[in-house]
Amino acid sequence: MRSKTVEFIKKEMILCISGVLAVMSALFVHPDAEYAGYIDYRVLAILFSLMTVVGGLQKLGILSLIAKKLIKGIKSTMGLSVVLITICFFSSMLITNDVALITFVPFTIMILKMTGNTDKMAWIISLQTIAANLGSMLTPIGNPQNLYLYSLSGMSFWEFTVFMLPYAAISLVLLIICAVCGKKNPVTITQETISEEEKTEPIANAKGPSLRRKIYTCIYIVLGLVCIGTVIRLIPWQITVAVVIAVVLIADRGVFKSVDYCLLITFVNFFVFIGNVKRIEEISTFIASMINGHELFMGIAASQIISNVPAAILLSGFTCRWKALILGTDIGGLGTLIASLASLISYKCYVNFDESRRPSVMNYMAVFTLLNMLFLAVLCVVAYYAPL
Repeated sequence: MRSKTVEFIKKEMILCISGVLAVMSALFVHPDAEYAGYIDYRVLAILFSLMTVVGGLQKLGILSLIAKKLIKGIKSTMGLSVVLITICFFSSMLITNDVALITFVPFTIMILKMTGNTDKMAWIISLQTIAANLGSMLTPIGNPQNLYLYSLSGMSFWEFTVFMLPYAAISLVLLIICAVCGKKNPVTITQETISEEEKTEPIANAKGPSLRRKIYTCIYIVLGLVCIGTVIRLIPWQITVAVVIAVVLIADRGVFKSVDYCLLITFVNFFVFIGNVKRIEEISTFIASMINGHELFMGIAASQIISNVPAAILLSGFTCRWKALILGTDIGGLGTLIASLASLISYKCYVNFDESRRPSVMNYMAVFTLLNMLFLAVLCVVAYYAPL
C-alpha cells in the first residue's frame, strides 16, 4: 500500500502539490459559496471533451497510420529526421503536445531500431519533444495552458493564432536546421519495415478498410469539429460536453479511460488556491506587484520550476497581460525536463528502450538540455524585442 502511494506521488507530483496548496489556502479562507465561482467550468469541459476525442482517434490507430504513410519511401536519415520531427510539430497543434509525443516517440524508437540508427535516438527524440512543445503554442487547443489563457483573454481564435505565428515559424526554421545537421546516411523505409506488429487496440488492428473503423473515425472527427466550434465560441460548452459524453457512452465508453483526470483535478486545485489567495488582500497585492510588467519572464521562470501548465494557472490570477503570459508559459516549456510535463513522456520512452542498445541516459539529458537551452535563448531574445 505504501509503495503504491509513493509511486502515485512520484507520478503525479504536480497534482499532489496543487492539492496541498488548495487545502492550505482553505485553512485561511474557509469553504463557502464563493468557492463555486473559482472554477472555470468552460475550460474543464472543453479540455475533457478534447482529451476524449483525441483518445478515440488514438485508440483507432489513425495517428500511427498517418505517420506510416508519411515516412514510407524515405531514402536518407536526413529525410527521416525531418519527417519525424515536423510531424510532432504540426500534429501537436490539433492533438496537443503530450498526445503527439505519446503517439510518435514510440513509433520513432521502433523505426530507428529497425533501420539501425539508434545512435541518432537522443538527438531526434529531443527535437521531437521541442517540436511538440513549440508547435502546440500556435493554437488555443495545442496545450492545456493555451486553452485556459485563451479562454480568459477573450481573444478570437484568429487573433491568438496570428499573435503566435511568428514564434512558431521561427521555431520551425530552427527545428529543420537542427534536423538536417549531421551525416546523410542512406536508409530505406519500406512497407515491410513499418508493418511490425504494434500494441494497438482491436479496432486499430483490423485488416483493410474496416467499415466499423471508418464509422468510428467519422464520429470522432465530427466530435472534434464540435469541440473546435466550442473553442471559437460558436457552440455552448454545455452542449459540447453533453454530446461528447452521450456519443462516446453509446459508441465506445472505454475511451473515457484515456482522459487525464489527474490534469483536470490539478486545474480544480489551482482554481481553489488562486481564488483563496486573491481573497487575502495583503498576499494578493504583493504577488500582483511582483508579476505586473514581468509576465513574460515570470512565466518562463516559473515554468522551469513547476512546469508551464501550473505556472499559467497561478500567474493568471494576478495579471491581465494575457499575451505576455501566454508567450511566457509557452516558451517556458523549453529548458528543464519538468518545464513541460509533456517532455517527461519522451524521457520515459527513451529510458524504457532496450538498455543493451540504448545510449546512456546522461547522453540524452545532455542533448536534451543543450537543444532546449538553445531554443529557449533564441525565442527569449525574439520575445524580448517583439511588441506584446
